[in-house]
Amino acid sequence: MGSVAELAAAALMILGFPALMLAALVPSIPAFAAAAAVTYLADHYLHRKGSYLINRLSKVRAGLSIRFLIRQLLLILLLARSSHGGDLIFYGAVACFIAFYGLQAPHGALVTLIRNRRRMPVATRNVDLKSRIRIPDAPPQPLLNRSAEKMLHLDLFAVVGILVAAQLDSTAAALTGIGLTVGLGILYVLALVPYIRGRKIPPTAEVVLAAVDDWLAAYKPETVLYFSGSKDSAYQVNMWLETMEQLRTRPLIILRERAILNNLAPTTVPVICVPGGVHLMNMDLSTVRVALYAANVGKNIHLLRVPTMKHVFIGHGDSDKLASVNPFSKVYDEVWTAGRAGRDRYAIADVGVRDEDIVEVGRPQLAPIKTWQGAADGPRGAEGRCPTVLYAPTWEGWDGNPGNTSIVLAGESIVKKLVQADPPVRVLYKPHPFTGTVSKEAGAAHRRITALVEKAAAQRAADARFTADAKAMAQAKAELARIEARLAELAGIGGDKGDEAEATRDGVVDVARHQEIARLRAEWNDAYWRSFPSYEHRVITGAEPRLYDCFNVSDAMVSDISSVVSDFIASGKPYAVTDSGELGHEEFKRQNTAVRAAVILSNDARELGELLDAVRDPSADPLADARVGLKRYLLGPDEPTSIDQFNAAVADLALKAEARNVGQQSRLGAREGAELAGALPGQRTAPADDTDGATAG
Repeated sequence: MGSVAELAAAALMILGFPALMLAALVPSIPAFAAAAAVTYLADHYLHRKGSYLINRLSKVRAGLSIRFLIRQLLLILLLARSSHGGDLIFYGAVACFIAFYGLQAPHGALVTLIRNRRRMPVATRNVDLKSRIRIPDAPPQPLLNRSAEKMLHLDLFAVVGILVAAQLDSTAAALTGIGLTVGLGILYVLALVPYIRGRKIPPTAEVVLAAVDDWLAAYKPETVLYFSGSKDSAYQVNMWLETMEQLRTRPLIILRERAILNNLAPTTVPVICVPGGVHLMNMDLSTVRVALYAANVGKNIHLLRVPTMKHVFIGHGDSDKLASVNPFSKVYDEVWTAGRAGRDRYAIADVGVRDEDIVEVGRPQLAPIKTWQGAADGPRGAEGRCPTVLYAPTWEGWDGNPGNTSIVLAGESIVKKLVQADPPVRVLYKPHPFTGTVSKEAGAAHRRITALVEKAAAQRAADARFTADAKAMAQAKAELARIEARLAELAGIGGDKGDEAEATRDGVVDVARHQEIARLRAEWNDAYWRSFPSYEHRVITGAEPRLYDCFNVSDAMVSDISSVVSDFIASGKPYAVTDSGELGHEEFKRQNTAVRAAVILSNDARELGELLDAVRDPSADPLADARVGLKRYLLGPDEPTSIDQFNAAVADLALKAEARNVGQQSRLGAREGAELAGALPGQRTAPADDTDGATAG
């Protein structure tokens, strides 16, 4: 469903058309003008908002063109019912709207032709095609952006002119409006014509693909990250970008959907988006030795068919969910897991993945998570700084399983106990961004929890026991403003590209700018946490600060079964997990490896005191040693670092691929040699009746 404002706008627009008909039949020119204004404004608002209701109207044959046509026909009905039924205004209106609709066909055809011609077979980032082929500038965005809506709204001049003429009996007003509508429509069509001719036409698909192959031959990629999925799954490839940037081999990212490319985070790694399977299979990837796959999807087959490279499933998170032991994984040469737990998970699942094909490489993405050093972090409790507990529940999922999230059954109990804790703690509430998208109950619980945290924050701000350094916070806020202004400036450099073809041409990243943005984001994060009191409860939504940033400022976490828990284990800090499905503590631990060093919470959160005791007195934490062992089991050893393990695994597999290729070439050479040697002594002899030893051709 849309927002309340969108629903109201849709209702006004739909009700406006019966009102137009009634005003035309009466007839009442002022009433018609008022109803027309309502329908125009409501329609425009819904388009500006990109409301889904616009698409729904099209499904029931009330699309944009139909709505405009009905309004114009009702205007002609108004003229026919009034005293202008047979005069110049009436016939001018009829001729205008016929001519105006005659312009819709060439306009729509030109827009479609331009868009199709500018959609190249591949789209790239950080690939130098500019020096190899000529890609012309995109047409100005106002020409193509919401083009149908803009073209149709040109009738506004004629409608206003005709209404004024009908009310004042002024033919000049009608002719002026009609002239503007038809004239501007013709100019709009003519403005599009240059972009289907001459040097403004992008190169053909064959030329573009040849340029990509030429770039590949020069760059010689060695390791590929391959990904296919919906735009909502872009995070699965984004989490591997920093790892790809740190590879010791030449990396390349291959995407299959344009929506993923549009949602890809900034990176210095070359990216090629190849929607067409045939185009991908014809691409020259002969130098690639290792292909990495972050998801099990059907389109993987288009690259899996290449025998000259080794194929590896690296996934997009480590947890006890069924997706982590998908039987499809046996199609890969190797499966890489973070630690021993991943290996054991496959052994228990018995889905056909052999133990010798599993390699433990750690989780390079967890490098930003700071390891807890216990008491070295500083005193906790009433006499020291206020400890921070992060509540980061996952979302409700699609299947309605109450065990998916704690937010519905336990969330309020958890937050109430935390904000009422004595000695006090600070609460950071960071819900999953999908919370409430499926379950109304989850959405309502989220709003109640948000209200609880905000109320507790207001009460603490008024509590004389808590004081803050106002000067330091003011300095931090000024620093935030400076950093955000610079980030906005950097984001504006180069501006948004006109379209995909232009973005491909100009999409080579400025490395210095990329590094400055990364540095500024780190500075922003530091300033953010200093910009408000260290004891202030806070609800954190949106992309910034990131989840790992919240990990680093927290002393403990409460969460649900998800990769969030596995990632938090890297910090070594105490954590609690809610048994929302009420399996019982022992069964819950048996089914979920990641909770074996956690405080298990019931839905009433009565065990939360155990977590708070561990936070306040780390030396008396009964689960500290268990967390150390579980961290190693789930994520592998701290040394060598995960990125070193990952690079070593890439290098080792690349050698295996090269050995395979050399062996194949040797066998092929030996076979050809044997065939040649066998042919020499057995040369064909001439038939008895062929005296010159040759057959007639």
